[in-house]
Amino acid sequence: MIVYGASGHGKVIIEILESIQEPVIEIWDDADKAPIWEYPVKKPVYAGVPVSDRMVISIGANATRKKVAERVGRTVTFGTAIHANAFISGRASVGAGTVVMAGVTVNADSKIGRHCIINTSASIDHDCVLEDYVHISPNATLSGDVQVGEGTHIGSGAAVIQGIKIGKWCTIGAGAVVIRDIPDHAVAVGNPARIIKTKGQE
Repeated sequence: MIVYGASGHGKVIIEILESIQEPVIEIWDDADKAPIWEYPVKKPVYAGVPVSDRMVISIGANATRKKVAERVGRTVTFGTAIHANAFISGRASVGAGTVVMAGVTVNADSKIGRHCIINTSASIDHDCVLEDYVHISPNATLSGDVQVGEGTHIGSGAAVIQGIKIGKWCTIGAGAVVIRDIPDHAVAVGNPARIIKTKGQE
């Protein structure tokens, strides 16, 4: 498995891969970086990458992760990295390029898109739909039947009640309690969550 991005986020993904005994882990980064533990960091080399090799992008910023995925997606195959101590329902689905950290729960009939980050101990209940490039931060909770649009970031410890729709490229602040639908590009914080501004389109 190729881990694209020698960052702190990359360290977590390396340990996810170690937890599932991934036999070969290779780290890529565009910049000159020191090794991460026993893993040297290499410059990307797309030509000649075996089709059996898979990649996950270890970049936390959703918009940047999307740009990288679109740039390299024609030359590599994306895999998933799901920690051995995560629970994913057999009736849920997880898209290519997505990473799932330790302690996560994803319940029945939830659908997680491509290149998402489901961070440490996040909880995603039944029938949720997360579009591509979403980041659910540590200890955030999505109740049943929540929909989250492309590129949205839900902050640490946030809670979303059942049936809520959150638009594309939103930011939900840490600890926010979302009890109403949130439109595209909104930044919402507080308990109950209120919109404080609208971002420019990604």
